[in-house]
Amino acid sequence: MKAENGNRSNTFLHAWEIIQKDPSIPMDEKEGILKLIQALIEATENPIISDHNHKQNVKNFTQEIISKHSLMALVKQQADELDALKRLSLNLTSSLDLQTVLDEVVTEAMRLVKNALAAHIFLFYEGKLEFGASLNNEKVRNKTFALPRTSGLTQQVAQSGQQIVIEDISTHPIYHDTPSDWTGSIIGIPLKFSNSIVGVMNLSRSIVGGFTRSELRLLGLLADQAAVAISNASLHKQVTDQANTDSITGLPNRRALDERLQEEIRYARRMKTQFSVVMMDLDGFKLVNDTHGHTIGDEILHSAFNYLAKNMRASDFLARYGGDELTLIMRDSGVEETKAVTQKIVDLMADFLFSISTPNNTYQIRLGITAGIAIYPIHSLTAGDLLRAADTALYQAKKRNRGSYMLASGATGPLSSITVQHPRD
Repeated sequence: MKAENGNRSNTFLHAWEIIQKDPSIPMDEKEGILKLIQALIEATENPIISDHNHKQNVKNFTQEIISKHSLMALVKQQADELDALKRLSLNLTSSLDLQTVLDEVVTEAMRLVKNALAAHIFLFYEGKLEFGASLNNEKVRNKTFALPRTSGLTQQVAQSGQQIVIEDISTHPIYHDTPSDWTGSIIGIPLKFSNSIVGVMNLSRSIVGGFTRSELRLLGLLADQAAVAISNASLHKQVTDQANTDSITGLPNRRALDERLQEEIRYARRMKTQFSVVMMDLDGFKLVNDTHGHTIGDEILHSAFNYLAKNMRASDFLARYGGDELTLIMRDSGVEETKAVTQKIVDLMADFLFSISTPNNTYQIRLGITAGIAIYPIHSLTAGDLLRAADTALYQAKKRNRGSYMLASGATGPLSSITVQHPRD
C-alpha cells in the first residue's frame, strides 16, 4: 500500500513538473490543473506498479490531463464569448441616443481585449471622418488625442473597408512620423452596415504582437453590432432633429426649446449654477410682413435669425419661439453676463439690413429687436414660469421703449430698463 501511495505521489510530482514547464498554459490556470491531477490520482483505481512503466504512465497521464484541460479551456472560451455577445446585444440595443451607443461600444471594446490602452470611434459620413467617442485605460472618456491623418490607419480603414492590424506601432510605416512614445499594437476595424462604412473603431494595446483569434472574433462581433446600433441611432437622431427644427429658419423650434429648458434646469440643480432665458421680438417685422407678403417675411426671418445665430457662442441655445419671437438660453450665466450678451444682440440687430429687389426699385429693410431677461433660480424654478417672466419683461420693454431690454421683476426688485440709442433710430 505504501508503495502504491509513493508511486501515486511520484506520478503527481512528475506530472506537476511537466505542467510547470509547459509555456502554453497560463500561470493562473496551472493551479487548477494541479488540483485536477490530485483529485484524479486519488480517485484512480489503477495503481502504478512498476518503475519500468512509471515514466510512460506519467507522460500519458499528463498529456491526457492537458488535453482535457485544453478542451475545458475551449468550452470556457466559447462560453465567455457567448456571454460577451449577450452583453453586447443588451447594451447596444438599450438606447437610441447616438452618444450613449458610441460610449457603450468603446466600453465593450476595452473590456474584450487584454492590455488595452485606448478605444476610439470615428464616424464616417459623406467621405469625412468625425470624432465619435473614446475611452482609455485610465477611464478618461471622449478626449481626442489625435485626429485622423490623411494616410493614417483610420483613413485607410475607412477608404478600404478592410480591417488593419499593426503588430508593432514603433516599426510600421503608417506611424513613421508619429511621437516616439506611440508604442504597442493597434487594430483598425471598419463599422459596416448594408455595405456602407458608417465608422471606424480603433483599439490600441500596450504590448506588441498579433491579436488572438478569440479577440478578433469578439471585436468583429462588436463591430457588426456597433454598425447596426450606430445606424439606428443616427436615423433616430435625424428624425428627432427634423421634428425639433423650425422649417422656415432652420433653428430649433418650440418643442426643442421646451426639452432644452428641462435639461438646463436639471443641470443647474445638479451643479448648483444659474442660467438665463432671453425672450426677443423683432421690431417692425409685422409692418414688413403685411407690406411685402409672407414669402418675403419668411425670407427675412430666416436671414435675420440665422444672422444672430452665427454670432452666438457655441454653448448658447437659440430657438424660434413662434412668429417673430426668439428665445435664447445661456448656461452658467447670471444677470451681468446675460445683460452683456443681450446688449450685443441689440447692437447686432441694429446693424442688420435686408434687401428687397423689385422691377422698379430696391428696398433696404432695417429691423430692431427688444428683449426680456429671466434668470434661474432668481425669477423662477420652473420652465413655464421662466418663460412667462422673460416674456413679461419683453412686453414691458416694448411698451416703454423698443430696441431695449429689461430684467424680469421678482427677487431682483422692480423692472429695470436699459435703453440703447442709435443715431439712425
